[in-house]
Amino acid sequence: MFLNVVTVAAGGAIGAACRYLCGFIPLKLNSGFPLATMLINIIGSFCIGVIAALAQKSGRIDPRIVLFLKAGFCGGFTTFSTFSLENLTLLQNGSYGTAILYMLFSVILCIAGTAGGMAVIR
Repeated sequence: MFLNVVTVAAGGAIGAACRYLCGFIPLKLNSGFPLATMLINIIGSFCIGVIAALAQKSGRIDPRIVLFLKAGFCGGFTTFSTFSLENLTLLQNGSYGTAILYMLFSVILCIAGTAGGMAVIR
């Protein structure tokens, strides 16, 4: 159990560092739409789909590597907590249309990203 926790923590640290570095990519829109966060969630969803499909397809990948990548790296990289905070801020600022679009695009495209990641492997 302890080794699993360390495995997830190591992957999470790397994922979080990558997420932080992605914040420096200049993807700001004048509308205030949080494009960078949405793209990170889509990329993270695609990656977790690829990892899940590879693990399922091969059946030979060490479960700790899967844990490191899925719960650790992807968990640290994707930013759903930031997504929630940004949506709450948009709603509190009266940007209802932007908030609704952001929610819809994020949920639909992240699910599509996961399916796409799995489809690439299958």
